[in-house]
Amino acid sequence: MRRRAIFERGVIMGSSDGVIRVLITDDHPVMRDGLRAAIAQEADMEVVGEAADGAEAIERYRALQPDVTLIDLQMPNVDGLEAIQAIRADYPQAVMVVLTTFPGDARVTRAMKLGAISYLLKSACRDEILRAVRAAAAGRHVVAAEAAQNIANHLGSESLTLRELSVLRLVAEGKSNREVAEALSISEDTVKARMKSLMAKLNAEDRTHAVTIAIRRGFMDS
Repeated sequence: MRRRAIFERGVIMGSSDGVIRVLITDDHPVMRDGLRAAIAQEADMEVVGEAADGAEAIERYRALQPDVTLIDLQMPNVDGLEAIQAIRADYPQAVMVVLTTFPGDARVTRAMKLGAISYLLKSACRDEILRAVRAAAAGRHVVAAEAAQNIANHLGSESLTLRELSVLRLVAEGKSNREVAEALSISEDTVKARMKSLMAKLNAEDRTHAVTIAIRRGFMDS
């Protein structure tokens, strides 16, 4: 029987040889518990640490240097995208597997551009997640079917610019064109022009619809 990892506060105290060392990052204890229990049953992988947010993930990665990191995107303090970016900046070889609830194409594209090797949804079954961990350790990409379909559905469509996003984020807060203009130190005409442009890109019927689509596709956290 292989020797299991013993960790305290996310720091490895003992580990097995020849297994995939996994770091779990999720702000929900139940999710971490479930992943840890699933991995504990596998002879070729072990959990070497856990983190409850992106900041802790960065710290744990530096201390543990895991083979694969399972990471959620929506977390407090530092989110998953920021954590992936920070970790990959210092450790370009880091293998990051996103495990999240959100299949929006903009979110998936940003995660992969930042260096995630795979993108899974939390609706995935246990075996799918374990296969993805093994694939990631071997350098192979896995993208959830729903996420891949969302990318395909919007292939060739224009992305929102940073200036358009700055306007849309304020609109999402309920600000009027005049309030947005004052906040960004631009004219109301410029606000209207950016809104017209982004609504066309999103195929939105009105401001509220634009915000809803942008959130669903993952633009608002990119």
